[in-house]
Amino acid sequence: MRAPLIPGLALAMMISACGGEPPADAGDAARAEREARQAHEREIRDWRAARQERLLRPDGWLSLVGLHWINPGTTFIGSARENGTRLSLGPDQVGMLTLGKDGSARLRIAEGAEVLVDGEPAEGEVVLVPDSQGKPTVVAFNRGDASFILIERSGRHALRVRNAMARTRTSFPGIDYFEINPDFRFQARFEPHPPGKTMEIVNMLGMIEPMPNPGRVLFDKDGVTYSLEALDEGDGQLFFVFADRTSGHETYAASRMLYAAPAGPDGLTVLDFNRAYNPPCAFTPYSTCPMPPPENRLDLRVEAGEKKPLPFPE
Repeated sequence: MRAPLIPGLALAMMISACGGEPPADAGDAARAEREARQAHEREIRDWRAARQERLLRPDGWLSLVGLHWINPGTTFIGSARENGTRLSLGPDQVGMLTLGKDGSARLRIAEGAEVLVDGEPAEGEVVLVPDSQGKPTVVAFNRGDASFILIERSGRHALRVRNAMARTRTSFPGIDYFEINPDFRFQARFEPHPPGKTMEIVNMLGMIEPMPNPGRVLFDKDGVTYSLEALDEGDGQLFFVFADRTSGHETYAASRMLYAAPAGPDGLTVLDFNRAYNPPCAFTPYSTCPMPPPENRLDLRVEAGEKKPLPFPE
């Protein structure tokens, strides 16, 4: 079910070769095909620019510099050696974190520590909201250039630390892509699963988390039908974690990711692998990326989207 482009240009060339003049509608079709290709290329180039801009934000994935797992109880946080949770940067002591068995978390900020909580100067005790409960609390220091949040994965908690001055961000070499290829843009058919269905997804750390699995999509390539199981991260979009025959060769070995809009009333959505992108774990060891389920390991070379990350300059 590849999204078709009308072969008007080929038709016009055949008629011309036979000595006749192509009809006006053939020229219109060729022009429409050319304009559709150009519009698609502009769309993908704009998407690529926005993708890199997001990566390069001061609090984007490229700024990650630490992931510290926390057990229930109390731990002192800071860069000094004597802290139970030692950060690679920041004040000697940020404060004392208390994590309850129920997942509740409180941070008592150290006296004299220059700390911002959600962008505002803070002191005393503050409650930390983990990412599993909505927008996480951001605890910033180093004049706001560095920060941490509390994350939750499979019932375990960790501090995810960012530094806007991280080399992974300041020396980022850019992203390598396959050529934009309209042959990897498909009209895909959505087949819904029963409401409430979930799928167990394993992350890079071996943790297993159930994720909403609203359905699967099917698409045709060279006479073969392929399918991908969709996940829902809560925003209504169809989210895919997949691997294919380029994985570990031209593309990142673990996986690539892709979003698609919800299916329309006709049950169709556009699956454009030119928007396939590398997960955060391709750029940093401090992420907890999901791995593709067995159903999403395609016996197909998807020669579109992002390639392996480029090496950093020496």
